[in-house]
Amino acid sequence: METEKVELINFNPEAYLKDGEMVYSKRSEIEKLADKLTQEGYKNIYLMGIGGTEFELYQFAYAANRMSDLPVKVINAADLNAVHPRDLTKDTIVITASDSGNTPEIIEAAQWLIKDDIRLIAFTKKSGELGGMAPTVIEVNGSTGSGQNYYMAEAMLVYSLLYKHGDFPDYPQFADQLKNVFKDLLDIRKKFEPKADEIAHKCYKAPYTIFTGSGALWGETELFAECLLEEMQWVRTRPITSAKFFHGTLELVEKGVPVFIVEGEDEFRKQDVRVQRFCEKIGAEHYVIDTKEYSLSVDDKFRHLVIPWIVNSLLTDRLTNHYQVYTKHNKNYRRYYRQFEY
Repeated sequence: METEKVELINFNPEAYLKDGEMVYSKRSEIEKLADKLTQEGYKNIYLMGIGGTEFELYQFAYAANRMSDLPVKVINAADLNAVHPRDLTKDTIVITASDSGNTPEIIEAAQWLIKDDIRLIAFTKKSGELGGMAPTVIEVNGSTGSGQNYYMAEAMLVYSLLYKHGDFPDYPQFADQLKNVFKDLLDIRKKFEPKADEIAHKCYKAPYTIFTGSGALWGETELFAECLLEEMQWVRTRPITSAKFFHGTLELVEKGVPVFIVEGEDEFRKQDVRVQRFCEKIGAEHYVIDTKEYSLSVDDKFRHLVIPWIVNSLLTDRLTNHYQVYTKHNKNYRRYYRQFEY
């Protein structure tokens, strides 16, 4: 498909590519930080988020747990504040992110983590509340607000730590190939744009929509369903892992209830395809988001580390913007979220 003339609604391609260059220019800074943390020593890593940031971090724990015996966990900041896990000590590295810089649960966690001398790395703006208190800040927020800004920077930190831990010997090659990923993701957006419009037009009025995904893509599935459609578009959804779908949610599939199936390329793919086969067998309305349909200029052995960025580009960016066209609901408008104290 020719994509040169495709117009992307509510998107600035030039600014997006500049953001990619900006983030990639942080590579040396991030890898030096990984050197420093490795020299200091650590026993485990916590990836701390809340809402969208929690979902976005799943991909790194998933990949780390495939490559290493180093304990790497994702934890919800509110749960962290409630539980104070026993394995979270001065030998822990905590990595977090906040685009706003003032996410309440993350600010609360940062306060006691810093007080307890636990190393905290924050991907956020230096001018924000979190940026002003975190001892180590990596600033990657560009002009487009793309999630991939954070993904690339976080990937360089987590995977360079694994490299220095002896678990990812090909990291330098992987990092070299990231240089062109934003160009790939721009082309992927253009390829998907007509399909995004078609899907949004068909589904925006549905009273209820089911989303399935797994493995490296489960976080992106939850992110789109909960943060983009529920929070930003007030669209009722049911995100469920592909495996769990068959133990409850399948009975809710009926006429007028679309099923979105996010299909990856890892060992979990067979679970995703099983949902597709079920929908085909009963004649259910379903939409397959298959990352195999989209090319990347990274070696195949690295694709599983980057395919969450494909799904983020397709759903969180493109499909959200097309839903907004048909719902006539500005995605930045909230009734409750951050509107008052609760």
